[in-house]
Amino acid sequence: MRMIFVNLPVKDLNASRAFFSALGFTFNEQFSDDTAACTVIDENVFVMLLTEPKFRDFITGEISDTAKGTEVITALSASSRQECDDMLEKALAAGGKPWKPAIDYGFMYGVSFQDPDGHVWEFMWMDMSAQQA
Repeated sequence: MRMIFVNLPVKDLNASRAFFSALGFTFNEQFSDDTAACTVIDENVFVMLLTEPKFRDFITGEISDTAKGTEVITALSASSRQECDDMLEKALAAGGKPWKPAIDYGFMYGVSFQDPDGHVWEFMWMDMSAQQA
């Protein structure tokens, strides 16, 4: 079994916790403190929200400026088109910003937004039965 830990720098940890809570995610308090919050995305998928000083402890160089460029797109699967739309609505209501228009290829649908720190998130649904061999 593999696990994934996405590490993201945040300017205001409390604001980030509130944002991801509004999306319906929980936190593993065992790995959270006043410098980090372990966001539980799924059983083996976690996002470590790290204050910028804490994030600097793990990197060389500078923290990317999300106002000037996109450092990464974190894409998560969704169980339906409706779940994509619901997540976008929650994100925008919680202070996120729209990123790109929704994509709709019929068998695949996705939405995207930026969190309060400018990190890009996508929620994607795909009809696996429509895949051609």
